[in-house]
Amino acid sequence: MSYIMVDIESDGPIPGDFSMICFGAVLVDEDLETTFYGKLKPISDQFNTDALAISGFSREETMDFDDPKKVMLQFEEWIKNNSKGRPIFISDNNGFDWMFICWYFHHFIQRNPFGYSSRRLSDLYCGLEKDTFAQWKHLRKTEHTHHPVDDAKGNAEVLLHMKKEMGLKIGLK
Repeated sequence: MSYIMVDIESDGPIPGDFSMICFGAVLVDEDLETTFYGKLKPISDQFNTDALAISGFSREETMDFDDPKKVMLQFEEWIKNNSKGRPIFISDNNGFDWMFICWYFHHFIQRNPFGYSSRRLSDLYCGLEKDTFAQWKHLRKTEHTHHPVDDAKGNAEVLLHMKKEMGLKIGLK
């Protein structure tokens, strides 16, 4: 099995009514060099200017991004080519990130290579610390920039720290 750390940016709170603007993924291995980045054309006329601003893109810029179906097919192929066994989706906030990725996969290509489940990085860390309020973001080495590849990489660094320094047993391949 392979862990794939994912981060998304959107122009609103839910998929369908709003759009996933871009996302990044990092194969969690020792070098964290295997990445994917997709920028997706909006699927709705609705957008929240404050949410969109986090991505760093204007609405006009996003209109020139790639067709979402094309991007999701490319991401599926990247997952197949870079993971061993079942790919495991993990993110900082999987309630948000998973919601968009899962919806986009099913809406545009009628399947999700991750299956029906995901993992949340914070919950793993809190479990290891035995503290539901434990803070972990200081363990990132890569700056949190809201570029989804940077943010996924920083989160993957935390997962590797948990494996090396805290005894988390994950089968990275």
